Amino acid sequence: MSRIEQLIGEIEEYIDSCKFQPLSNTKILVNKEELEELLVELRLRIPDEIKKYQKIISNQDAILNDARTQADAMLAEATAQTNELVNEHEIMQKAYASANQIVEEAQMQAQAIIDSAVEEANSIRQGSINYTDDMLKSLQAIITHSMEGAQGRFDAFISSMQSSYDIVTSNRNELAGSISTGEEEAAPAEEA
Repeated sequence: MSRIEQLIGEIEEYIDSCKFQPLSNTKILVNKEELEELLVELRLRIPDEIKKYQKIISNQDAILNDARTQADAMLAEATAQTNELVNEHEIMQKAYASANQIVEEAQMQAQAIIDSAVEEANSIRQGSINYTDDMLKSLQAIITHSMEGAQGRFDAFISSMQSSYDIVTSNRNELAGSISTGEEEAAPAEEA
């Protein structure tokens, strides 16, 4: 922003800050000295700005020639870079082809390593399953043997208990017979 534009902005701000005359919405009271100072500075600045713009206009041809020269130089440089890029493009295509081949070989090697690892993991898994099954089979045999031994001892115990029970039952039956006979003998004596 030029100093002239700044001064015009300051004058507008000054006018906006002034108070209205009593009973008026359009007329304002201004400080004459302050406004004159701003206008004097504006008048002093205008010739400098005009001279600057006149100098730019008079140098227009020189500026345009300089711009054309720079544009031609930039165009020549761009053409050279384009030619260089075309040559580099062929080299880049070869590099990309080589890189793609290397990537493809690396992917094949990686896939082979993964396949080998999966196969080894499956083998280890199967071995673990077989080992666990063998351990469970041994444990099953031990439990079966223990159950058979316990069943034999339990059967012997039950047989012994049954035998004792039978003896007790037999003894009670004998006693019951004796009690009945004794009561019958005691009853006729009481009647007499």
